[in-house]
Amino acid sequence: MEDEVENFTQLVLTESMSFPRVETSRGELRIHDSLDDLSTDLVEYISEISEASVKERGVFTIALSGGSLINLLGKLCDAPFSKTIDWGKWYIFWVDERVVAKNHADSNYKLAKDGLLTKVPVIPSHVHSINDSLSAEEAASEYEFEIRQLVKSRLISVSDMSDCPKFDLILLGMGPDGHVASLFPNHSALKVKDEWITFITDSPKPPPERITFTMPVINSASNVAVVVTGGSKAEAFRLAVAARDVGSKSLGLPARMVQPTNGKLVWFVDKQAALKLDGAEFF
Repeated sequence: MEDEVENFTQLVLTESMSFPRVETSRGELRIHDSLDDLSTDLVEYISEISEASVKERGVFTIALSGGSLINLLGKLCDAPFSKTIDWGKWYIFWVDERVVAKNHADSNYKLAKDGLLTKVPVIPSHVHSINDSLSAEEAASEYEFEIRQLVKSRLISVSDMSDCPKFDLILLGMGPDGHVASLFPNHSALKVKDEWITFITDSPKPPPERITFTMPVINSASNVAVVVTGGSKAEAFRLAVAARDVGSKSLGLPARMVQPTNGKLVWFVDKQAALKLDGAEFF
């Protein structure tokens, strides 16, 4: 046990660290020296899952988040990925969205469109964004209906543990408060179990109106990747991934609730976000 803890701590803190992977009860940790290394590893991971999904099912369903995550996907637009990925088989969704016009600076759709979708040959009809002319409640309801139709046709797989959609890959970022998607600590949206998409009108971060996948949908995915970068997120990340009891601070932390029921969880982290990890909490 002591050797495992010592090896883990050395792995996290070493200055020469590059692409290490650590298997824990809270998923696989991939800790990187730089954002450039993280980006390279992330897009390789996405490419591998895309290839496997297309081979197995003929399609690849991916749900994106917004924020700085999109900037880390830029290498998908470059060789070799721009040439080797079967972009025509991609079906793109959003884990959460701000209820603003699609050309608004706060729109996750606009962020992905400008940073990725206009630079690769995705099929426009395969891009499933929310209706920006509706209220938050109406947009959530319509988006859920759209996804239910795609589950019914089996374009999106269905979970064998529930009736939830089973996306091939859900990409999440994490905020300094431990929020993922638009699921914030201690918010009532975290408790929604019987809907796939819910809405909020009181987001702690602007803009206030948003729609979001519920936690059961996130945890039904075949693969979930959470990207965490920067020292401001180090404490929340420690609480999110510690295997042992870390006290009341972790209660209600959305990132800690991410645990696929029949899928794989991978954390992509830079050194700054990993600085507070303690190997003793993982074994």
